[in-house]
Amino acid sequence: MTSTFDAERAARHVLAAHDARQPYRNLPAGIAPQTMTDAYAVQEALARLLVPREGEVAGLKIAVATKVMQEFMGIDRPLGGMVFKRRILRSPARLRLADYMNVVIEFELAVELGGDLPKNSAPFTAATVMPAIAAVMPAFELIEDRNADYKTVNALSLICDNCWNGGIVLGPPVSFTGQSLSGVLGRLEINGKEQHRGTTDDPLATLAWIANLAAERDRPLRAGMVVITGSVIATLPIKAGDRFAFRLDGLGAVELTAT
Repeated sequence: MTSTFDAERAARHVLAAHDARQPYRNLPAGIAPQTMTDAYAVQEALARLLVPREGEVAGLKIAVATKVMQEFMGIDRPLGGMVFKRRILRSPARLRLADYMNVVIEFELAVELGGDLPKNSAPFTAATVMPAIAAVMPAFELIEDRNADYKTVNALSLICDNCWNGGIVLGPPVSFTGQSLSGVLGRLEINGKEQHRGTTDDPLATLAWIANLAAERDRPLRAGMVVITGSVIATLPIKAGDRFAFRLDGLGAVELTAT
């Protein structure tokens, strides 16, 4: 963090915008970060404000992981965000849409850690994170984008806003025994009818990336934390009455109903 940048002020601005249910806007020039380092400092300051409400940081997420989304949003790299304990739901879950301004859904493979990924073991690779994984499961990510115009979103402001994570929904855990997690087929049923399919990319590489970011920021991943590894199906809206069931071959299902 640069000596003249006020991360706490920027974090308070973000929190106030959420509390007032204001549409998403990039941070104004007077308080906006100019570097990734400063942007993650804002995210961490925001976390300190949110922990009393939302519980401790219990996991991490990756955002804008695919080249398609990076090109669409004009962002040249993945971004990392935090998941808070009280925002982790278990399947089958009910989602009250009135609790959000505009929530959309992503469809992911989640990993639960059985061991730490300490800073002194970084940099991590797909191979070196594998022994730390205890379980895997399908998951939904709840994206609270506050009606953002995606084409105008600034990467640094998106980091400050915790990459829009509104929570996650986890399916039942499946023990990880070293099976390949790449190319796993995902199927989405909406109201009982299969409508979308996709495959995982390289979840272990994603976990290594986010573990390196966490170590670099001196908040390394710990046993018991959950990491969601990027959507395997394009982001979708959900409306009241919809029931989503997302299945990953061999890894079970996660279910969500909106009210």
